[in-house]
Amino acid sequence: MNVPADLRYAKTHEWIRSEGATITVGITDHAQAELTDIVYVEPPKVGAEVQAGATSAVVESVKAASDIYSPISGIVTKVNEELVSQPALLNTDPFGQGWIYKMTPSAPAEIETLLTPEAYTAQIS
Repeated sequence: MNVPADLRYAKTHEWIRSEGATITVGITDHAQAELTDIVYVEPPKVGAEVQAGATSAVVESVKAASDIYSPISGIVTKVNEELVSQPALLNTDPFGQGWIYKMTPSAPAEIETLLTPEAYTAQIS
């Protein structure tokens, strides 16, 4: 499984990338492999307030529908519109073009509660 070293991870298999004051959120390679073929994505609405650990998006695969949980709290500033027509980007490029949404954190210290790449690797091993 691919676990990029520049990201932080939630125990529920979401990742975040810090880019200044913006956080990008997606699902991990492990999550997309477990879901198999993703056929639908329902991202949060721009402007939505998301809470750490609460459902922020939904993905559906040929196997099941799964909630995506926000790794940290904040306000959604952008969603990946490409996922509406190309949900399989979550399978083919989960750490690149398959990002789900961007947000401004309301409690940046929550980032420190997320797993390091090493801790996440240990969790999925």
